[in-house]
Amino acid sequence: MAEADPKIRAEDSPAIDYPAEPEEFAAGAAVAPDRKKRRWKRPLLMISLPLIVAAIAGYVWLTSGRFVSTDNAYVSQDKVAVSSDVAGRIVKVDVDENQHVNKGDLLFQIDPDPYRIALNQANAQIADAQVQVATLRSNYAGTSADIEAARDRIQQAQEDYDRQAALMKRGFTTRARLQEAQHAVEQAKAQLQSAQASAAEAKAKLSSGSAVPGENPAIAAAKVARDKAQLDLSRTKVYAPVAGTVTQTDRLVVGQQMMTGLPAVTIVADNRSWIEANFKETDLQKMRPGQPAEITFDAYPDVKLKGHVASIGAGTGSEFSVIPAQNATGNWVKVTQRVPVRIAIDDKSPRQLIAGISASVTVDVRDHGQR
Repeated sequence: MAEADPKIRAEDSPAIDYPAEPEEFAAGAAVAPDRKKRRWKRPLLMISLPLIVAAIAGYVWLTSGRFVSTDNAYVSQDKVAVSSDVAGRIVKVDVDENQHVNKGDLLFQIDPDPYRIALNQANAQIADAQVQVATLRSNYAGTSADIEAARDRIQQAQEDYDRQAALMKRGFTTRARLQEAQHAVEQAKAQLQSAQASAAEAKAKLSSGSAVPGENPAIAAAKVARDKAQLDLSRTKVYAPVAGTVTQTDRLVVGQQMMTGLPAVTIVADNRSWIEANFKETDLQKMRPGQPAEITFDAYPDVKLKGHVASIGAGTGSEFSVIPAQNATGNWVKVTQRVPVRIAIDDKSPRQLIAGISASVTVDVRDHGQR
């Protein structure tokens, strides 16, 4: 027995393992602050999370229905198809593809020689008409002399007839002689009428109509032909009607035969850009012209421009398509239609707007805009 035997040493007794003290008890005073932090974080989270959710829900509720947007939008620009007003062979081309031109710059030139010859021919027609008018004036002056001569012949024939009539009464002439004198009077009167008719005709040819007062019609017609020939000659040089970027220059080749009215080149005009946005028909309830809009572009993510609703289309896109939908068939399925809305761009873009690039438009429908 260990208690009875003092000789038994303590180290000979079996060792008893006691559990180690917890770490938080070893940390001592650090335990209390950690527990306090956990205690106030939990109620803070319980209160803040519902507040955040409520704030988000309130914002969505307040702003819902006040903005409508679409990404079915594209940049549109005025495109001017330039054609030649006269036909002929291209002898000079002054522009290249995607070249910027100013209004009045030379684009290409048609061979001017045929039109220069036509102008010379028109000038010759004017000279010929002037000669004809001078001839008519000379003829008119001659008819005046013929009239005077015919009147003199009438007077002489009448005097001869009167003398023969007096002699006939006294029996000193024959009836044949009297009849011959009477015939000479009638012939002189006929010559006077003929001279007067010739004078009237010459005067009519020299007169001017009401459409061109004071000028002979032949000369006026020749001058009109001259003006047309001169205009055609000037149109052999085709200039840019607007400033912009030249495109579709494939037909502009020296030696190519150009036809009248056939588009030869297209110019995308500067500073004439707008957005063609296709909104759902359900978005148009509150939309009005004049409402502000915000525009972004897929090509330029850092560009954001301001604009406004310029106009709302008069029909849906399907209504003006080449082959309109036939909803009278038995396979009808209701589809939300898109209505084109023109968005005017108010800001100046820092980047070049290219026709056809995609855009996104958001319209603030809180403002009623124009009625």
